[in-house]
Amino acid sequence: MKNVSMITEFVLLGLSSDPQIQTMLFVLFLGIYLLTLVGNLVMILVIRVDPHLHTPMYFFLGHLSFLDLSFSSVTVPKMLQNFLSQNKSISMWGCITQSFFFTLSGGTEACLLSAMAYDRYAAICHPLVYTMVINRPLCIVIVSIAWTVGFLISLLNSLFIHKLYFCRSNIILHFSCELPPLFPLSCTDPIVNEILLAVSCAFLGLLTLPLILFSYSRIISAILNIRSSEGQAKAFSTCSSHLTVVLLFYGTALFRYISPASGSVLERVVSIQYSVITSLLNPLIYSLKNQEVKAALQRMLKQQKCASWYNKSCVILLRK
Repeated sequence: MKNVSMITEFVLLGLSSDPQIQTMLFVLFLGIYLLTLVGNLVMILVIRVDPHLHTPMYFFLGHLSFLDLSFSSVTVPKMLQNFLSQNKSISMWGCITQSFFFTLSGGTEACLLSAMAYDRYAAICHPLVYTMVINRPLCIVIVSIAWTVGFLISLLNSLFIHKLYFCRSNIILHFSCELPPLFPLSCTDPIVNEILLAVSCAFLGLLTLPLILFSYSRIISAILNIRSSEGQAKAFSTCSSHLTVVLLFYGTALFRYISPASGSVLERVVSIQYSVITSLLNPLIYSLKNQEVKAALQRMLKQQKCASWYNKSCVILLRK
C-alpha cells in the first residue's frame, strides 16, 4: 500500500451532468431547502411559544423539526454548490464529516419516530394514565437516548471508515457522502465496514420497528373498537400524520440500505426522498393535518397583529 497514491478528495457525480438540467435542479432544490428551513423553524417557534403545545407529543415534534433541519442542511447546501460549480470535489475529511452527521441525523430520527409512535399509543389506548406515564422527565430521557444511539452508530461507522484506503476512482455515484457509495472506492476489502453498517441498520431496525408496529397495531385495534364514526375519525386524525411520516421515512430508507449499492439513478431518487423531501413534508403534514398546530399558528398571528396595532397606537399617541 505504500507504493499506491492515496485519494485526498472525492468528486460527487450528483443528479445530472447536463448544465441546463443542473440549473433547473438548483432552482428546484433551493426552493425545497428554503421551504424546509421556514417550515421547520416555524414549527419549532410555535411549539416553543404556545403554552397549549407544551405536551409530550409536541416536545418530540420540536426535536423532529430540529432533526429535519439538520438532515437537510447536511447534504443540500453542498448539492446546491455543485449544481453551479464546475469543481464538484469534496475533501476526504469533508466527506467523512458529512457522512458522520448524515448517519447521526438519520439514526436519531429513526429512534425519535419510534418514541412518537409509543406516545400516540399511550395517548389513545391509555388516556387516563397518559399524563402520569409520559411526563416531561421521561421525554427528556427518551430524546437523550435517541441522540445517544444515533451518535454511537455514526461514530462507530465513521471510525471504521478511517481503516479504508481509497486509491481507485474518486468519483462517487451519488450527490452526498453516504456510506454505501464509498465502499466500492476502497482498495482494501470493505467487508468489515459493510458488516458493521448492516449490523447497525439491523440493530436500529430491531430497536425501533417492533415498537412502531406494536404501537400502531394497538392504536388501529382501539380505533376500530370505537362505536361512533366521529370518534374514529377524531382518534385516527391524531396519529395519521405521524403514520404518514413513518411510512415515508422507513419505506425509502429500508429500500436504500437493504438493497446493494449500484450507483443507479433510482438509488439517488430514493435518497432524496428520505434525506430531503421528508424534511420538507414533515412540517407541512403536521401543520395541515393537525388542528392544534393550526390553532396555535392563528393565535401567534393574532398576537403579532395585536402587537403591531399596539405599537402603531403608541406612535400615534406619542405624536399627539
